[in-house]
Amino acid sequence: MDVVRLVKKAKRGSKDALMELILAKKDEMYRLAYAYMGNQHDAMDALEEMIVRLYENIGQLKKEESFYSWSKTILVNICKTTLRKQKKQVLVDEWHSSHEEERIHQDAGQHLEVQEMLSILNETQKEAIQLKYILDLDYQTIAKMTNVPLGTVKSRVFQGLKKLKDHFGGEGR
Repeated sequence: MDVVRLVKKAKRGSKDALMELILAKKDEMYRLAYAYMGNQHDAMDALEEMIVRLYENIGQLKKEESFYSWSKTILVNICKTTLRKQKKQVLVDEWHSSHEEERIHQDAGQHLEVQEMLSILNETQKEAIQLKYILDLDYQTIAKMTNVPLGTVKSRVFQGLKKLKDHFGGEGR
């Protein structure tokens, strides 16, 4: 898939090109939205809003090759805004397809344990650790998505892990 070519077509008004770009990374984008929103319905709503915003603002994208980092940043901002409006607590769970029901039940206990552990962190530390270790994103990607410097992301992860280690015990304890 030629991302630059498709983005240029989308900028010229091709809805098909935009949808091809989105569908190529749909699972990754869904997992990201789900990590923030905590449920399928809200994650899908966030994705729908992202698609509308991408369509309306694709002309503002300066570097075609940055389409995916740009779109993920928009998605994260939509999720954060929605959560602020709803005043919901961020819940994280791995995305599972419907044919993995048995595994979902087994993971439910682990999910609650992870949420309980993460509850001692402040929101920025929690977000950074979720993106780094649950969604397996690199520091640079997290920095772009959250619109903070790379050093800030590393510090949030480090401080969050230190707080978890101090609270729950870790190496040397």
